[in-house]
Amino acid sequence: MLFKTSAFLLGLQATVSLASPSWPSLQEWKKHQPSHPSNHFPHRPNVHCHPHSPRKPHHPSPPRHKTCYVKSHDDGRDDSKYILEAIEKCNHGGNVVFKEDTQYTIGTALDLTFLQNIDLIIQGYIQFTNDTDYWQANSFPQIFQNVTTFFQLGGSDVNVYGGGTIDGNGQVWYDLYAKDIYILRPVLFGTIGLHGGSISNLNLRYSPQYYNFIANSSDVIFSDITIAGASTSSNVAKNTDGWDTYRSDSITIQNSVINNGDDCVSFKPNSTNILVQNLNCNGSHGISVGSLGQYVGETDIVENVYVYNITMSNASDGARIKVWPGSASALSGDLQGGGGTGSVKNVTYNTFSVANTDYAIELTQCYGQKNLTACNEFPSSLTISDVLFENFSGTTSKKYNPNVGYLVCSSPDVCSDIKATNIDVKSPTGTDGFTCQNLDESALSVNCTTLNLGSN
Repeated sequence: MLFKTSAFLLGLQATVSLASPSWPSLQEWKKHQPSHPSNHFPHRPNVHCHPHSPRKPHHPSPPRHKTCYVKSHDDGRDDSKYILEAIEKCNHGGNVVFKEDTQYTIGTALDLTFLQNIDLIIQGYIQFTNDTDYWQANSFPQIFQNVTTFFQLGGSDVNVYGGGTIDGNGQVWYDLYAKDIYILRPVLFGTIGLHGGSISNLNLRYSPQYYNFIANSSDVIFSDITIAGASTSSNVAKNTDGWDTYRSDSITIQNSVINNGDDCVSFKPNSTNILVQNLNCNGSHGISVGSLGQYVGETDIVENVYVYNITMSNASDGARIKVWPGSASALSGDLQGGGGTGSVKNVTYNTFSVANTDYAIELTQCYGQKNLTACNEFPSSLTISDVLFENFSGTTSKKYNPNVGYLVCSSPDVCSDIKATNIDVKSPTGTDGFTCQNLDESALSVNCTTLNLGSN
């Protein structure tokens, strides 16, 4: 089924919701459009993983042998029908081109999990409508937390590229969430059940929630992506993670610039064999394992993760591991949990440059629980082992001065083989303290202190 049923009926109505392009991102896109547009489209980029390669080799795609151009009303009306027509025609071995100097509007929830051997070449400007009632009723619910997606892209051997812009029309959602924290805000780009492919050379703007949610997928590379979209009102854009991986294996994220307001990258439950390298993150909550252990009766695993060459500025954290406590707690009205089990194993954070970051490194098993007495009474049973932090430099913010890091396990029984080496991070006053509890301090080449100023 290509449309959700209610979405299809909506598409048949005579009146449709018009899009209103987010002015800064539209102007940014127009600035880079050619003076004489043509039907020429770029060759698929050779997405090379460097300097590190995935643990499992990436399988390149064969050439495509047919091309379909997506038509557009180019006036804010819903172009979803045109998009599906082009994809159906050129699925199984073709290119689908969103033309340069053309604006496309999506006002219908699109299920694109049937894709096979296809390239989507986005040179134009794509925006989702601001009909929040429609999207709350029709966006695709995923199976983690309260995640929904505007569309879901999946199948096998799929490449998306082209240098164009995808705009989530986020401002209306930022303002609505400030009034009601229980609304369902769609993720801008949903990679759901994709096995083999790449997403590269795109500009993602103004997502209502996460920019990317990767679920039940494998052998996918994300490269050369820019992410941005701050609120223009007093209502902050929240939960705008750059990438969240979930139940996925062999994912690479690299060579990208992220300006957002939550995790730059987050490894959610059952993320394995993940490579992240060469990112410039600004305004984020760090490169995070977790949160994990949120749901009673579920086992969360994050294993074989390598993070390399990260610049982290104006952030709450640089490298972060966050685990819920062993009993229920609530971070906010729409985010609560605790009591789950699982493990974190073989995770390396290597080469971080931090600037105005609250903690350069943070490990906590009291996520969502500010009452440390209550957290310690019901410690997490989720184990953390074989973790290495190395080659960190830069300065923190003044928030936790004189400390620059936080390494606190719920008990010595659940943390083992956690190491930190060559950590050259200072606070604004030149100090370098780390809160260290319930782990082997002899493996930590940092200045452990007893001063505990709390976690993020």
